[in-house]
Amino acid sequence: MIKAIVTDIEGTTSSISFVKEVLFPYAAKAFPGFLDAHWQDETVQALISAAAEESGQTLETPEKASALFQQWIAEDRKATSLKALQGMIWKQGYQNGDYTAHLYSDTAKCLKQWKQHGLDLYVYSSGSIPAQKLFFGYSDEGDLTALFSGYFDTTSGHKQEVQSYRNIQADIGLPAEQLLFLSDVEAELDAAAEAGLRTIRLDREGSQGVSKHQVVTCFNQIDVANLQERPTAD
Repeated sequence: MIKAIVTDIEGTTSSISFVKEVLFPYAAKAFPGFLDAHWQDETVQALISAAAEESGQTLETPEKASALFQQWIAEDRKATSLKALQGMIWKQGYQNGDYTAHLYSDTAKCLKQWKQHGLDLYVYSSGSIPAQKLFFGYSDEGDLTALFSGYFDTTSGHKQEVQSYRNIQADIGLPAEQLLFLSDVEAELDAAAEAGLRTIRLDREGSQGVSKHQVVTCFNQIDVANLQERPTAD
């Protein structure tokens, strides 16, 4: 029986284009000024140190750090330090009303229905936990954060690693077979399935081809009750 749903964000609840065409450029443009203004902040310096260690570069000035982070944004690097700093920058954008977070039209309705039916909801994204909370707090459908019981990011492990899903399962405290993971990325679903979670692939455009996992094009096609009746896949 499925008791909790863990969902990805990009390509699953929301369009990849919003992140790549709105959030990433916003952060890239804002990085120089943000680092200049917050260079002495203890939290920022800790993240700069982590980025320096990961990159092997000496980041002794805001200009050098900004150049590295802008390069990582262009590469879509899944670096925890980058994601945390982006979250700080995006917070300003959300609070200023520069944008709201895109959601597919079925997302909010289905999340609310699942919550009403007694399912616990969680988010697992490469974006930092603060950034995830901002995303759902300033969404096109308003503040949805009350729907979620918890959030996971790369501090739990990277999304294509089996151990990450074992860490999440242990933190949630339910048996793996009672957790359903939703994502548009095959390798993430493979890792989750190997950890024992149930999986469904979102193919929002209907163009991703064959999958080892059940495939739907929207949340409306997910029949949780039917999933509960089927035996757990090997």
